[in-house]
Amino acid sequence: MSFLPKSRKARTRLLLLSIIAPVVALAAGLTLWGMRDSISFFYTPSQADAAKPEPGRAIQLGGLVAMGSVVKHPDGRVEFTVEDKISADRVVYQGDLPDLFREGQGIVAEGAYRQDGVFQASRVLAKHDEKYMPKEVADALKEQGEWRGDGAPPPAYAPAKSAGGPT
Repeated sequence: MSFLPKSRKARTRLLLLSIIAPVVALAAGLTLWGMRDSISFFYTPSQADAAKPEPGRAIQLGGLVAMGSVVKHPDGRVEFTVEDKISADRVVYQGDLPDLFREGQGIVAEGAYRQDGVFQASRVLAKHDEKYMPKEVADALKEQGEWRGDGAPPPAYAPAKSAGGPT
C-alpha cells in the first residue's frame, strides 16, 4: 500500500512541497544565524549579574550613574559605575559623553563585558529631557522599586526632604 496520493496532480504538489519546505526552512535558519550578532539584549546590573553574558557579547547596560563614581582621564577615557538597587557595574568608555550625562541620571551604555568583568562601552546614551527614560530602563527600575518618575516618592532608603525649614 502506497502513502502517495493516486492523483498525478496531488503527487506533483506533494513533491513540490517536499522540495520547497526544506529550502524555506534553511533560508530562515541562515537568516537567523546571520543576525545573531546584531541582537542586543538589555540588562540592568543585577540582571547582568544573574544572566552572566559571555565576554564580548554585545548588550545594552542600563541604570543610574552612581554618585561620585565618574573619573575622567586625560586620554579621553571615562570610568563610571552604573547601578540599580541591587547591583553595580564598572563601565569604561573612550570618547565624548552626551551633554546631559551626569551622576544620578539614567543612562544606557551599549557595549560588552571584558574578560575582567568591566563593561567596555562603545556608546553611551543619556535621557534628553527630565521626563524621558528608555522604556526598558524605566520598567527595570519600577520592578526594583527604584522608580522616581510620575510623582513617585523617593525610595525608602533615601533620606526624605522635609517640606518646612529647620526646626
